Amino acid sequence: MRRIAVLTSGGDAPGMNAAIRAVVRCGIAQGMEVYGVERGYEGLIKGLINKMDSRSVSDTIHRGGTILKTARCPEFNTKEGREKAYEVLRAYNIEGLIVIGGDGSFRGIKDLHDDFGFPCVGIPGTIDNDLAYTDYTLGFDTAVNTVLNAINNIRDTMTSHDRACIIEVMGRHCGDIALYSGIAGGAEAMLVPEIPFDLDALCNNMKKNIIKGKVSDIIILAEGVCSAAELKCKIEDKVPVSIRTVKLGYIQRGGTPTMADRLLAARCGYRAVELIKNGNLGARVVGIRENKIIDMDITEALNMPRIFDKDLYKIATLLAQ
Repeated sequence: MRRIAVLTSGGDAPGMNAAIRAVVRCGIAQGMEVYGVERGYEGLIKGLINKMDSRSVSDTIHRGGTILKTARCPEFNTKEGREKAYEVLRAYNIEGLIVIGGDGSFRGIKDLHDDFGFPCVGIPGTIDNDLAYTDYTLGFDTAVNTVLNAINNIRDTMTSHDRACIIEVMGRHCGDIALYSGIAGGAEAMLVPEIPFDLDALCNNMKKNIIKGKVSDIIILAEGVCSAAELKCKIEDKVPVSIRTVKLGYIQRGGTPTMADRLLAARCGYRAVELIKNGNLGARVVGIRENKIIDMDITEALNMPRIFDKDLYKIATLLAQ
């Protein structure tokens, strides 16, 4: 394979630039030309493609976001849109495509391969950590550390004013950001979409803490459960405490990637290039399990049911007492 392309799609995540860097430099080391596609599948349809070299990715490993930009592209969900993208790839004589993104981005490369047999490899890039086939996704570790820093700062203020605080975090329908940051931040409660929560039990625990002299409870709320404002109203009806809410929002998506995300990006980028250089690989994804980089068929990966770590949640519940 002589020419490959790389793009980032969907929501941005810290570590995407480190993955782009790994793909570009590993590809060049294998004697291939590497092209960058700007603005995801939208840019692929529009032909926003430029050749990249080692200098193109210099001074990027520490940067959040994505130097290739990203966008959501409803047109790519149609057969006509994918055909336009395929014709652009043919026009540039590109023989393989590496996509860094989440489940929606992966479904895009699956469809592209199913329609036209085009070789594709996916690298998991999403802060949500919601892809079942891999233990971790690019950006998750950084997002959790961002939330952890926020918990530390918010706790100082809540303690000073004897207030409780509900911190709403991202994750869509996955509670991993809430769970991991809650454990690491010593939160008094973590509410996740995978485990139905008992409002009465939560309120009773808060009342017990008040009796013990602790008012400044920190509650980490995954966005897939409900809104912080909604939860605040429910608690205030039952517990005599002043509550503040914080919705962290996009602060979780940006920032300098952690060592863990940079290392994962390097390892996944290398494996992706190793796979795609062989040509007729179909459509595959790379990831990490038990600290080993793995790859598997994209259809199998997307069909894997996600299993929430109930043992870790049990530990979190015990430590929050």
